[in-house]
Amino acid sequence: MKAVFLDRDGTIGGTGGGMHPFEFRMYEFAPKAIRDLNELGIKVFLFTNQTRVGRGYFTEEDLQKGFKLMKEELAKHAAFIDDIFYCPHHPQDGCECQKPNIGLLLAAQGKYNLDLDECYVVGDTGSSDMVAAERAGTKKVLVKTGWGEGSLDAYRDSWKGVEPDYVANDLVDAVDWISRDYKSEN
Repeated sequence: MKAVFLDRDGTIGGTGGGMHPFEFRMYEFAPKAIRDLNELGIKVFLFTNQTRVGRGYFTEEDLQKGFKLMKEELAKHAAFIDDIFYCPHHPQDGCECQKPNIGLLLAAQGKYNLDLDECYVVGDTGSSDMVAAERAGTKKVLVKTGWGEGSLDAYRDSWKGVEPDYVANDLVDAVDWISRDYKSEN
């Protein structure tokens, strides 16, 4: 089964990390891009580090309410996310789920019987999203929104030699590339 893992902050909306869940706003183009994935029959998963829970800035209950608001906004556009995988831990907790570790991807793999080498990770950070994708064996799509442009330039040395399979201007461009790649394999 194929799936697309979408980072939240900087990929489908927001400004990068650090905002309260109620402040999160999707980019205008995100619902249509997600709907296009839905229409292809590809599972769409959110996978996101939410370390501000572990740092005490907001609660998991707040985070869940924020996810609910996001899902409601998507539903207004006939789009949906199949499931949400997130890491609420403090960066010093040493958990296996915090990107660039692959615990979130493995949790989805186990729950949905995924073949990770047929899946895609779309995110705006090389050192987190692209490294996790590389470690899990998924295809890697870096978007230039959020931290993406800076990640390409200033932080590329922290990627440990990982290169994206595709660099997209935004989520729409990423989904167009995934759609072409998906259709060429089916």
